[in-house]
Amino acid sequence: MTVAATLPAFRDEPYRTSIEATVIGIGERGGLILDRTIFYPTGGGQPGDRGVLTAADGAATGIATTVWEDAEKTVIAHVAIEDMAVPAIGTPVRLDLDWPRRHRLMRMHTALHLLSVVLPYPVTGGSIGEDEGRLDFDIPEADFDRDALNARLAELVAANHPVSTEWITDAELDAAPELVKTMSVAPPRGSGRIRLLRIGTPEASIDLQPCGGTHVAATGEIGRVEIVKIEKKGKINRRVRIRFVD
Repeated sequence: MTVAATLPAFRDEPYRTSIEATVIGIGERGGLILDRTIFYPTGGGQPGDRGVLTAADGAATGIATTVWEDAEKTVIAHVAIEDMAVPAIGTPVRLDLDWPRRHRLMRMHTALHLLSVVLPYPVTGGSIGEDEGRLDFDIPEADFDRDALNARLAELVAANHPVSTEWITDAELDAAPELVKTMSVAPPRGSGRIRLLRIGTPEASIDLQPCGGTHVAATGEIGRVEIVKIEKKGKINRRVRIRFVD
């Protein structure tokens, strides 16, 4: 199968909840491939988006998840709920995002970036959920004051630091390896440029690291989160879980 790349509109418009698109292919696993999408595909610990795809005649197809179709991560497939009819190739459609779920994932993803500021250690893994998220760190033996860590996390949220994205070249990243905090997931390469997420301003940056996910526009939008558990998963591996306090 050879189809054109999907325009990832979610990168520049993370708050957009609907978009017009055209079905341009069917993936090898049956997913619908569109010319553009606001649905984020599973990756970097962030789950794929859900929602509804509607054709001009009103026929609706529920989307259970969204995934990358190819190893190069240029083509995105929208996986329909099992046994639902899907539109034919060439059909114009409207995508409507499950926004409440996506927004919670955006809030949690940005909160986990702040957690990596509160705990400035190499990250070995992570997971983003609607209610809870976690990061795994390589941390030497240490006793943590969870109340003090939560106070620092709350301070960063309350400061309402701006969150923005920018791009650098592969060569620029090679020259600044300290930007990469994750040991288990390497930033995507091949296009010649790397997307960075900045918390704060260039003059007063709180965090700057490669990330392809969706995030809120300012830390104050995260709301109340707290560290609920710190688990020992190995000699130097610590799993830190955070949860929304609603």
